[in-house]
Amino acid sequence: MVSVEQIQAAYPGVREIAHHTPVMTCASMAERCSLPATALLLKLENQQRTGSFKIRGAYHRLTGLSDAEKARGVVAASAGNHAQGVALAAHLTGVRATVFMPEFASIAKIQATRRYGAEVVLEGSNFDEAVAAGRAFAAQQGAPFISAYDDDGIITGQGTLGLEILEDVPDLETILICVGGGGLFSGVATVIRALCPKARIIGVQAAGAPAAVESWRAGHLLPRGAVNTIADGVAIKSPSARTFAYIQRYADDMVTVEDSEIAGAMLWLLERAKTVVEPAGAVGAAALMSGRVKAQGKTVVILSGGNVSTKLLADLIEREMIRADRYMQFFTAVPDRPGGLAALLEVIAGLRGNIITVVHNRISPTVPLGQTGVEVLLEVRDAEHIARIREELLARNYRVDMLH
Repeated sequence: MVSVEQIQAAYPGVREIAHHTPVMTCASMAERCSLPATALLLKLENQQRTGSFKIRGAYHRLTGLSDAEKARGVVAASAGNHAQGVALAAHLTGVRATVFMPEFASIAKIQATRRYGAEVVLEGSNFDEAVAAGRAFAAQQGAPFISAYDDDGIITGQGTLGLEILEDVPDLETILICVGGGGLFSGVATVIRALCPKARIIGVQAAGAPAAVESWRAGHLLPRGAVNTIADGVAIKSPSARTFAYIQRYADDMVTVEDSEIAGAMLWLLERAKTVVEPAGAVGAAALMSGRVKAQGKTVVILSGGNVSTKLLADLIEREMIRADRYMQFFTAVPDRPGGLAALLEVIAGLRGNIITVVHNRISPTVPLGQTGVEVLLEVRDAEHIARIREELLARNYRVDMLH
């Protein structure tokens, strides 16, 4: 297994190209987790070069290639963040890179990988199929395949994040680390256990990709299973035998979080911490905010990445606004005559509902002749505000069919 001494030896080289990302407090999240304001710290690797921690491992791995290996170029496979890390590391080291990505990978991540100079090949419907295609191509070309996590060089580079965290938080007591394939956990946990042995180390997965958690609970690596989660950065069927050994050795606890909890954490971080985090990067925060992990002492949550597409972020915000009773969406009907819609909107305005959208359908089949169907989306204050608007509309004989 990789040692803390190997990670310490790698740190100077990685530090030359990687940002020392901020550690920030978030008083509102700390209060929600029953912690003092200064006891909860967010490690902002979402502000790292390429938008995630992946540049650390990729750069360290590529600098360790022989001249012959560099001449053949490298091959990698990724849903996005490792792709960008390898692409930038290849550019910095003068190595040609070919990256295989799933056909449905984020357009933003595909474009970013190409901008860093890598050749992108879209193949497979998921991460594992892209890996299989990448490995086959690497074997055919005689080129090194740079795994996203199943590689000692990658683990060593990712471990430098643990050293950086302890520079800023030497009195660390709890750390939450996202787990997909397990490379980040393996490296960071190696450092924390060696240099801060009393700290709790907690791995967090998406419930839709729970292989590492289930294997840890079973005490052995389970067969690979299906994945279904919005957190594409951790949407991996299983850790490798290599990384699972670190999970078994170092994890004090392993938990999963639902996609709805991940989305809620993303919105909270956006509104309260003013930071954009991708779904995989928000799993640790989701674990704390949902109560699946009870914070104890000085706690660090790694926000591992911020590469989220604008469309997904917009969709999540809208869904979370509805779920958090900040939006009210309903269907109603108004008289099909001049002023019918205006009268409805006047009532809503009087109740201080902020209209986001109005869809006016004069031929809706669900309303009687002489009336027009109307779908309304409002911004509201809370559940009490929704109830007051609904009651007033019903009292004025408007139909109110809630759409969520």
